[in-house]
Amino acid sequence: MTASTSPVRRIRIGIDTGGTFTDVVALDEDSGELVTTKTPSTPSNPADGFLNGVRKVLDLMGASGDDISAVSHGTTVATNKLLEGKVEALGFVTTEGYEFILEIARQAVPDGYGNSYFWVKPPRIVPADYVKTVGGRMDFEGNEIRPFDEERAVAVARWFKDRGITTIAVCFLHSYADDSHELAMREVLRREHPEAVVSISSEVLREYREYERSMTTLVDAAVKPNVSRYVRNIHDRLDEFTGGAAIPFYVMKSNGGVLSADEVVHQPITTVLSGPAAGALGAGLIASRAGFDKVLTCDGGGTSTDVSVVLAGEPTLTTEGSVGAYPSKIPMIDVVTVGAGGGSIAWISPEGSLKVGPQSAGADPGPLCYGKGGTEPTITDAHVTLGRIPPHLLGGEIPLDVDAARAGITELAGRLGLDFERCATGILEISAWNQANALRQVSVKRGLDVRDFMLATFGGSGSLLACRLVDILGLAGVVVPQNPGNVSAFGLLTVDVKNDYVQTAVSRHSSLDHAAVQKTFDDLTAKAASALDGEGFSRDSHRYTRTVDLRYFGQAYEVRVAAPEGDVDEAYAAGVASRFHDEHRALYGYDFRNDPTQQVEWVNLRVTGVGPITRPELRDLAPSDGAADVRERAHRSVRPVCFDPEDGYVDTDVWWRPDLLSGDVIEGPAIVEEFGSTVPVHPGFAVRVDALGNLVITRTTAPTTEMEA
Repeated sequence: MTASTSPVRRIRIGIDTGGTFTDVVALDEDSGELVTTKTPSTPSNPADGFLNGVRKVLDLMGASGDDISAVSHGTTVATNKLLEGKVEALGFVTTEGYEFILEIARQAVPDGYGNSYFWVKPPRIVPADYVKTVGGRMDFEGNEIRPFDEERAVAVARWFKDRGITTIAVCFLHSYADDSHELAMREVLRREHPEAVVSISSEVLREYREYERSMTTLVDAAVKPNVSRYVRNIHDRLDEFTGGAAIPFYVMKSNGGVLSADEVVHQPITTVLSGPAAGALGAGLIASRAGFDKVLTCDGGGTSTDVSVVLAGEPTLTTEGSVGAYPSKIPMIDVVTVGAGGGSIAWISPEGSLKVGPQSAGADPGPLCYGKGGTEPTITDAHVTLGRIPPHLLGGEIPLDVDAARAGITELAGRLGLDFERCATGILEISAWNQANALRQVSVKRGLDVRDFMLATFGGSGSLLACRLVDILGLAGVVVPQNPGNVSAFGLLTVDVKNDYVQTAVSRHSSLDHAAVQKTFDDLTAKAASALDGEGFSRDSHRYTRTVDLRYFGQAYEVRVAAPEGDVDEAYAAGVASRFHDEHRALYGYDFRNDPTQQVEWVNLRVTGVGPITRPELRDLAPSDGAADVRERAHRSVRPVCFDPEDGYVDTDVWWRPDLLSGDVIEGPAIVEEFGSTVPVHPGFAVRVDALGNLVITRTTAPTTEMEA
């Protein structure tokens, strides 16, 4: 690579690698210019698609690798490994007498006991004979009851080494209170089995509940080899591309922050929702700037759709999340994923019913219309044959074979005894209800009234069913950001560096040791400060947020509440407890604020360290001159589109979104197209372009059928 002779620019790049496409957004930090593009993903070696995206966006900006100031990346490596269940041989070391932690679990059946007859326990993440125990015991206050059995630890390490098991998780009872036994076990493994990759629970999740801590540590160990290889490969390729320059390279975390690639390899579990988290953050920022404080996000990709809740611009967080069958009790944006992406396959169940997903054609071979060897019809095939998307993708870069898609759906329709249009619209209707059910999980089931919420749709396929979701859920409307296919990549440019630290310290409120709480907060803050120092942030830029998990004595689960800055004393603790009563009432409809027999219990203390970055500014769009002007300026063509099989194909105006201006209004039926995505606007809906260039879609007439309402 040759050095640039022009003045060096400062270009920050966000790259989100999805199952079908790699999305890229670049920000010129000096001029504020924002450039977006997409390139096909390369599942066999994601680094190829990553570098292709970097080259493509730099070419569009007339820049070179010398101009890159930082790269932020969202990846699904950890997520896919867990969802696909492709976990390599894994060893587990726990306290003597507790070898059945994983079997006992929580004695709970997902979705309630009514599911007991149907639920099949998922495969173990680690085989029973790969679970080994070591003597030694701490109590919940960190006092040693029995000493660490080093002789047994050596035997266990050698047992794993002899069998070639090189990925090992360690979780001893009450190690959140004192981790000396886990540290000793790790030293034995380093000495006796040096090639082993080891995760210890006191570093992954310093929190009580041994089952969740065990599973989270096992998940961390399971994804560590793959994430480490992937991140190092990308980092090495990026350094090679920039001629050896040390470009800051960040990876998106599940908690809504980023971390340097060098640190991510030590805490890979923090990336399990890397891509979906970036999308929720980007959509939240855009919707908040547009004046919408209550937003549901719908991120539709080629394989799946991710949904979340954003309140006042901030996605909601949870520590009760899971990836696939595996609970991961780390702070993560509360995202629900459903197998309803553009590549989701339509199929017939043994009972003869039409089903859609969760199997996906992915990027290779992809849908039938890709012409790359796909054999089964998909959601994308239904859209293109009904005229809802054009016969090409990415502005014409990828032509689509409409005839192949039509032949596949015709064959499926024949087996179902349906005509073509009813089969194709049925595929899309099932997909819409799958997405609606996921949106209900993050909203209605949490006590939120969806009628007050706008739906922010993005991703390549996220907006294709937007109008149906409004009718199914009774939403207030839809907001589609500019360049919706690249919102996740844009979100990567809005993300601060963030690290979470937790310490279990169970105590009744009436006997709370304020000095001990203060010391724990101080210790956690010092860890956060040290991590931010390592990321290159000056001390005066550090920000810290405190939270506390509280419950009523005797409850099994906690409610997290904000804990402000300041010295911990009686008044401080009373304020936190009062906030807990408020949050408990908001969540469950009642509290025990005035009942002296119900005591509040403090459980976990948390500190998050934040290193802030400069966010890109959203620029206002030029205003429109009026209705006549918009048709002359942005109208492209008319094509037949089927929105309802009862009405058949109707002539529909096609509009080119880059030529729309602020204040433009378009009545449905209409199709709004741009480089990376398409928005079908059904009859009875209208689109208004707001000052930031978002498409704001609302229903203008009542739904025509009871089902739609």
